[in-house]
Amino acid sequence: MKKELVEKAWELAKERYAAVGVDADKALDKLQKISISIHCWQADDVTGFENLGNLGGGGIQATGNYPGKARNIAEIRQDIEKVLTLVGGQHRLNLHAIYGDFGDKIVDRDQVETSHFASWLQWAKEKGLKLDFNSTSFGHPKSGDLTLANPDKGIRDFWIEHTKRCRLISEEIGKAQNDPCIMNLWIHDGSKDLTVNRYLYRKILEQSLDDIFATDYKHMKDCIEAKLFGIGLESYTVGSYDFYLGYGAKKQKIVTLDTGHFHLSESIADKISSLLLFTPEIMLHVSRPIRWDSDHVTILNDDTADLAKEIVRADALGRVHIGLDYFDASINRMGAYVIGIRSTQKAFLQALLEPVDALRKYEAAGQYFERLALLEEAKGLPWNAVWDYFCLKNNIAVGEDYIAEIQKYEKDVTSKRK
Repeated sequence: MKKELVEKAWELAKERYAAVGVDADKALDKLQKISISIHCWQADDVTGFENLGNLGGGGIQATGNYPGKARNIAEIRQDIEKVLTLVGGQHRLNLHAIYGDFGDKIVDRDQVETSHFASWLQWAKEKGLKLDFNSTSFGHPKSGDLTLANPDKGIRDFWIEHTKRCRLISEEIGKAQNDPCIMNLWIHDGSKDLTVNRYLYRKILEQSLDDIFATDYKHMKDCIEAKLFGIGLESYTVGSYDFYLGYGAKKQKIVTLDTGHFHLSESIADKISSLLLFTPEIMLHVSRPIRWDSDHVTILNDDTADLAKEIVRADALGRVHIGLDYFDASINRMGAYVIGIRSTQKAFLQALLEPVDALRKYEAAGQYFERLALLEEAKGLPWNAVWDYFCLKNNIAVGEDYIAEIQKYEKDVTSKRK
């Protein structure tokens, strides 16, 4: 797209937004500072690099067989580097424990160490990225239906040790990068059919978490992530939203909201204000559920837009960590990355451009017709001209121009992966 057209549209958009009391320059400055934690597992369909062999399961399933997925750490890094040339802003990379640099060694999950992520730290430093981390409870011979909630002490202790090591790794990462590493804990524990001992499993999980969190760290932050149900574990989930909300409020842990982990009729946006009152911060995993947790690529839909608006309206950008969590193997994986990142940024740009001061005045005065009318008119304001200018300022492809760049990368790079 021609630079002159983008700049002209931007100047007109600035004037239009100023007419409703919005400073578009300030909105762009704030957008520039929003970091998105990019999930490494879109690049290789949640396979990882263990020599144990990922068994899948635990509610995790990437569908599709589009050619060209990353086969090793070098290719994942190459793909992420390409993605970063197509998105503006300064972002983070979110690693699962199974993505360690294990070489040809067999390293079981209760033996993972910071050394296995040293090359990731070095690479991230070179690329100006910060790292986040996740424990990995799925895809292992000891996963089964229950991990941290397992009555079998041997299995339970295995996963407790794994998660403790992940916290220590996160602490060392945070210290090395001089920025807290966000460590997310999600387990698939549950039951396929009617469950009698619901209380027992949740009591065991609480005890496991208490053991895991017994050591305080300064350079990492703990997140606990709920789920409605897992594939093959449809009747009962030990780590439900109610469980983790209660635990998070009681222990002052960050609760992770994955937008695919709730009933489709629930508003994740509505949960933001409640969590901000009772928990220290929030972690978001932004996804798109078509039929529950189907992990489709994030797009600029009402759910994503509403989520961003609630965060901005609450002036909570400093308390909400934004990450992505989807894995679509049916389309070009780099395209999936870029669509999801740019769509999330667009949602936050729209939120930052909302004439919220005028809307609040209408609401406070009981002028609900005026509030609704302005909300509707705001949908048609020229936010897309502001977005194009954001891309131009960041020296990245404007509009649909990134499609050709991804096609070229596929032709030159990923299509050659057999």
